[in-house]
Amino acid sequence: MKIYNPEGELFEESVQLCSTTPLLSGGKIGILDNGKPNANLLLTKVAEGLAGRIDAKVSIVTGKGERANAATACNPQVVGMLAEEVQLVLTGSAD
Repeated sequence: MKIYNPEGELFEESVQLCSTTPLLSGGKIGILDNGKPNANLLLTKVAEGLAGRIDAKVSIVTGKGERANAATACNPQVVGMLAEEVQLVLTGSAD
């Protein structure tokens, strides 16, 4: 049996994240509301915060299609419209 000391050594290693700003700068962000309670509000706030950081704009807020709910798939026309109009789509929230 091996017993490990849980205290261990701490490392002060810095990690540099890659920048998404050049990739999405000036782009359009779309929101696909998945039908969960408050998903639209949550996704809109996240998208607005992101847009402010990368000089983009929130251009489309849509649902999954007529008669869609959280348990149904997104209408293919909605997916196509998002693919043509925006560079980034935010979707999903959990209970």
